[in-house]
Amino acid sequence: MSQPPAEIQVHNLDHLGIVAGIIDSIGLVEEVDRLLGTHPQEHVSCGQVLKGLILNGLGCVSAPLYLFEQFFVGKATEHLIGPGVLPKHFNDDRLGRVLAKLYDEGTTKVFVHLALKAARQFGVKTDSVHLDSTFFHVDGEYTPNGRVAPRAEDEA
Repeated sequence: MSQPPAEIQVHNLDHLGIVAGIIDSIGLVEEVDRLLGTHPQEHVSCGQVLKGLILNGLGCVSAPLYLFEQFFVGKATEHLIGPGVLPKHFNDDRLGRVLAKLYDEGTTKVFVHLALKAARQFGVKTDSVHLDSTFFHVDGEYTPNGRVAPRAEDEA
């Protein structure tokens, strides 16, 4: 007598599996957890929430935080984020607490720390660093030799 086929669950990874793998190779989750701390009653750690935020941001979805968990419905959260992680763990309250911790720690400080860790992990040379992240856009014509163009007089 043949047995009925086992129930199979299919979850979607899309391109997020590659991104999650890179995040894991950097050690981002563990590093963020070290910087921001963990609590034994948390279903998802700060690092796992940040990983989820990155995956969501690269998922080409724009939705308010209270709908964040809907992004992960149908996706393999246990494979992407970690064992036991379910979409319902990414509620807006949890996201808000983690974002507040990131703000308190200093978003720039955390970003630079993680960026340098990633650079070391992937062997990126840091003998030259450009820290200015501003962008200036200029419209108009440049004058020859960098001279200032004469001002037009007001017509009366």
